[in-house]
Amino acid sequence: MKQLLVLLLTITLFGCQTSTNETLLFVGSYTDKQPGEGIHVYQFNNETGESVLKFTLDSITNTSFLKLSDNGEYLYSVVESQMPHHGKVASFKVDAKNQKIELLNMQDCGGLNPVHLQIDHTGNYLTNSNYSDGSLSLFKINKDGSLNEASQVLKFKDSSIIKGRQDKSHIHSSYFSPDNKYLFTQDLGADKMRRFSFSDKDKGLLENEMDIKAKLGSGPRHFAFHPNGKFGYLANELSGKVDAYQYVNGDLVFIEDYLSYGQQQDIYRTADIHTSPDGKFLYVSNRGPEEDTITVFQINQDNGKLTLVERTDTGGQHPRNFAIHPSGKYLLVTNMFTDNVVVFRRDIETGKLTKLDKEIKVKTPSSVQIFTYAISE
Repeated sequence: MKQLLVLLLTITLFGCQTSTNETLLFVGSYTDKQPGEGIHVYQFNNETGESVLKFTLDSITNTSFLKLSDNGEYLYSVVESQMPHHGKVASFKVDAKNQKIELLNMQDCGGLNPVHLQIDHTGNYLTNSNYSDGSLSLFKINKDGSLNEASQVLKFKDSSIIKGRQDKSHIHSSYFSPDNKYLFTQDLGADKMRRFSFSDKDKGLLENEMDIKAKLGSGPRHFAFHPNGKFGYLANELSGKVDAYQYVNGDLVFIEDYLSYGQQQDIYRTADIHTSPDGKFLYVSNRGPEEDTITVFQINQDNGKLTLVERTDTGGQHPRNFAIHPSGKYLLVTNMFTDNVVVFRRDIETGKLTKLDKEIKVKTPSSVQIFTYAISE
């Protein structure tokens, strides 16, 4: 009888445990090159699109780009970007239940002005792109989410045709291929993507195998692989165009290019690029000087070609970065020059965006990450 009571009590206790879905936003900001409020954590309402500030990381400098691990347990940030000395990369443990982050460690990024972070598909390695001195660094991620010292720092010397912007190599981003065998970096200063072979064994290894040339004056900035692994899309900052590629056996085969802006301009500042979770639509941000928009393209699932759907004003100036909610129902964009993060409801069927009156006011936002956690209660 006593054993039965214990069993019933155990079933009752464990049966009472429930979990709720909690979506958190992580917003990184420039801090005017001095210690300040660098990272904000918000609770996001999945039904209304409203956000509530839960945590602020203070006394840290220019945390201008953030990257979450695939499981959402760890957050990585560049630190001290746009400074005259080497920047850093910081790792944080995400405390989803208490809606905050805790610093694990920092490492020297190996170069000047870190601007982009990427994690390989095993979750064991992180790459960092340094814009100002055209370098790329590779880090091993420890089991607790912290970072080892950089195992490789690769530096490049190259240039292209636009004076003042392409006088030397500027590594702006890097992305692991869908099969995790290669890393593609975007070199804005050299008008090319550099392909590296990648091994996720032992300490990891990057070897530069070939260069994929973009049109002169393009300024490759960010890239997005399609969820099906067959296509890829390059955002060119200086030409304002998107290049579509087919990914075949480690090679990117050019398909076609498309103007992201609504009209031709003397200066282009195309910035970020992402596909929708279902792979049906592509989104690109344009940062002035005469047009601050998100451009929406529909993706042909057979050949990867793009068809324009719409261009939507971002509700602010200089949309440096944006992210799509895991459900695909929202898109959030950081307007750096107007100190606001704007929330759009996204039509999953048409891809179109509708601005909501739910914007977040935060100083100089430059990066946003979104994750939905299952919180046990």
